[in-house]
Amino acid sequence: MIGMKKHSVGEPLFSRSFSGLNVVIEKGADGAARLLHFSTEPFDPSLVSPEESKRRRHTLVEVHCSGEDQHDHHGAKHTGSNPGGGVPRYVSHRCYATDCGEKLEVVQEAKGLRIVSHMQFFEGLPVARCWTELENLRLDPVGVEYVSSFALTGLTKEQAGHWTDGFHLHTVRQAWNAEFQWNRNSLSEYGLNHVTSAGFSTQRAAFSNTGSWAAKEMLPMAVLENDASEQVLFWQIEAVGSWNWEIGDIAKQLYLQLSGPSERENQWWKELRPGDCFQSVPVAVGSCGGGLDAAFNTLNRYRRAMRNPHADNVALPVVFNDYMNCLMADPTTEKLLPLIDKAADAGAEYFVIDGGWYDDGPWWDGVGEWLPAPRRFPGGIEEPINHIRARGMIPGLWLEIERMGRSCRLTREWPDDCFFMRHGKRVVEHHSCQLDFRHPTVIAHADETVRRLVEDYGVGFIKMDYNIEIGPGTEVDADSFGDGLLQHQRAYRTWLLKIYERYPDLVIENCSSGGMRLTYGLMDLQSLCSTTDNQNYLMNARISINSAIGVSPEQAGVWAYPLADAGEEEVVMNMVNAMSWRIYLSGQMQAMDGKRLALVKEAVALYKSFREKIPSADLVWPLGLVRQDSGWGAFGLRWKNEILLSVWRFDSPDETCAIPLNNSIEPNMEVECIYPTDKPVRAGWNSETGMMGITFPSRNMARMFSIKRRTK
Repeated sequence: MIGMKKHSVGEPLFSRSFSGLNVVIEKGADGAARLLHFSTEPFDPSLVSPEESKRRRHTLVEVHCSGEDQHDHHGAKHTGSNPGGGVPRYVSHRCYATDCGEKLEVVQEAKGLRIVSHMQFFEGLPVARCWTELENLRLDPVGVEYVSSFALTGLTKEQAGHWTDGFHLHTVRQAWNAEFQWNRNSLSEYGLNHVTSAGFSTQRAAFSNTGSWAAKEMLPMAVLENDASEQVLFWQIEAVGSWNWEIGDIAKQLYLQLSGPSERENQWWKELRPGDCFQSVPVAVGSCGGGLDAAFNTLNRYRRAMRNPHADNVALPVVFNDYMNCLMADPTTEKLLPLIDKAADAGAEYFVIDGGWYDDGPWWDGVGEWLPAPRRFPGGIEEPINHIRARGMIPGLWLEIERMGRSCRLTREWPDDCFFMRHGKRVVEHHSCQLDFRHPTVIAHADETVRRLVEDYGVGFIKMDYNIEIGPGTEVDADSFGDGLLQHQRAYRTWLLKIYERYPDLVIENCSSGGMRLTYGLMDLQSLCSTTDNQNYLMNARISINSAIGVSPEQAGVWAYPLADAGEEEVVMNMVNAMSWRIYLSGQMQAMDGKRLALVKEAVALYKSFREKIPSADLVWPLGLVRQDSGWGAFGLRWKNEILLSVWRFDSPDETCAIPLNNSIEPNMEVECIYPTDKPVRAGWNSETGMMGITFPSRNMARMFSIKRRTK
C-alpha cells in the first residue's frame, strides 16, 4: 500500500559473546551484513527498528570508491557508501581460534571489490581489534577514498529517552608540553541534538589528524559514557600518522565510525589495481560497565595483551637521560663523567646521552650521519660510554633516524626519491628533510647507523626521537600524498621490527617532542616512551597522573629532574611524579649532595622494591583525572587488597583532602607514608566511609602511601 513503511528483519548470521562482549550480525534484506549489536549489554532485538530504511543503517563497513554514488543526505559524514554502485553483498563468515582469542572474519563483495571485516577478540577482555581488508577482483582499477576500520550504529539504543540527555563524550587533547588533557563534553556541546524533525542531521562530532605526528592535537581515543548506567564504549585508533573518527546521528540513532586516513580529511586516496589489496589502519573498540576507571583498565589490559613482548616491560630498569634540566643537548666528556658517577650512585641502570653528541657546534640542520663530534669527545665517544659501562650501567644514545638536516652532505648526494616530495620539491620542515623508509638507500643507512651504535659503541638503549611534523605526505611512488605517508610509516614499522629481531635486547624509546606520536601505532612495538618535554615539575606531575589513560604505566617514561637548587619538597615531588611509571632521572645531579641526593636515592631504591609488580597492576584515580587548575591529584596502582597511592597537593588552599577508596579495596586497611620515610604526613583510614584522610601542611607537596589490609 502506498505510504506504508517497509518492515523486514534480516537473516541471523552471527551471535556470540566474547568475554562478555556481545556481537550480533545479520544479513539484511538487501544482502548486506549488518552489525546490530556490539556491547556488554545483552541484545534486545526490539530496540532495532524493523523499518528497512532504518535497519539498513546498521552497516558493518563503509567504503567510498571514486565515481560511485554516496547515496545519502550526509553533509560531511562518511555514510551512505555504495561501492560498485550498490551495497556490499554478504558472501561468508568464519570464526576461529588464534593465540590471543577468537577471530571473526566477514566477507562481502561489491561488484568485484572484496571487503573483509576483521574482528580479533582477546581472551578475558571485552575488546575487539578491528580492521578492513579490500581486494580488487576486477579487471579495472578501483579508487578508494574512504574505508572504515569499524562502524557501529545504535550506540545509545538502550537509553530511555533521547541520546542528548545523559551521555558524555570524553576526549584527550594534546599539545607540546601539555599532553593528556582530559575533556568531558555533552553531545549537544558538539552540535548533536534533537532540534531536527528529520530523524537525523548533517552534524557530527568529528576528530581528525593529518600528518606524521599522530597525537599532536589529541590522542586518537575516546570514551562515550552513559551517565546513568556507567556503561561505556571506548576506542583507540592505532595509527602512526593520519586518522579519523566521527559520531553522528542517523535514523534517530547515533553511529560511530573509526578509520585511518581519508581523501576528504587527509589527502589520502588509493588506487587498487587488479589483484591489489589494501588493509586499513587497525582500531580497538571495547565496552564495559563501571565508568571511566573500568574503561581505562580494560584498555590498559588490552594494550598489555596486544603489544610485542620485551624484557624491558618486565624488568623496568631506571633510566638516566642527560637532557631535561641537565645538559640540554650539549654533552662533552668533561660534563658527562661526573654526571655518570652521580647517576650510578643514585641507582640508575641505563645512562642515555641525549642530543648533541654528533656535532661540535649548532647541530639541528646538520644531523643525518650520526658520527660522534670529535671536539666534544677528545678521547672518542667510547670514553664516556666505557665509563657508563664501568659504573655498571648500560649506555644509550639519542637518534632521530627519520630526519636529515638539510645541511647534511647526504642530502646533496642522495636522489630526491629518498626524501618526501610534494609538487616536485623536497618537503622541508624545521630546516630538515623527511627520509622515506621505502627507499633501499635509506634502509641501508638506518641499518648501518644502528649497527654502529650497538656493535661498535656497545649501546643498549636508543632514544628514538622525531621532532618534525611533515604534513599530509609525499607524492613519490604514491597514489596521493596520504598514500605515500601511510606507505612510509608502514615501512618504518617493518624496519623497527627487523631491528628488534636483529637486536632483541635493545631498548628503543618512542619520543616525538615528548608525546606527539604516542599511540599504539608504535607503542605496540616500542617498549617505553617519553610522556612529555615539559620542564616544569608541577606541570609534569599533572601530565603523569593522566598518562595511564593513553599508555600502560610500565611503558610511560616520566621525568624526575630536580634542579640544582631545588628544595627538599621539590625533590620529593619530582620523584613521586615518576615512581608509579618508569623513572627517567635527570637534572643537575652532579651538583646535588646531602639530603636532596639522599631523597633521590631513597626513591629509586623504593621503586626497585615494587617495580616488578607494575605490569600487573590495575589503575586507580580516586580523585578523578586532573586538569591544569586541579588543587589535588591522586593516582594508584592496585593489586588485590593493596594500593600504592601517590598524592599531590598543588595550589589548593585546603590542607586536608578526603580520598574515596571504598570501591577500590576492602575495609580494615592501614595507611603508611612510604616516601619519604623521614618526612611523613598525617594520614588515616575511615573503615566506615572507605575514605582516606590526609593532611599536607604546604602547597606543592607530594607523598607516596602504601594501603594494605591491617595486620593483627
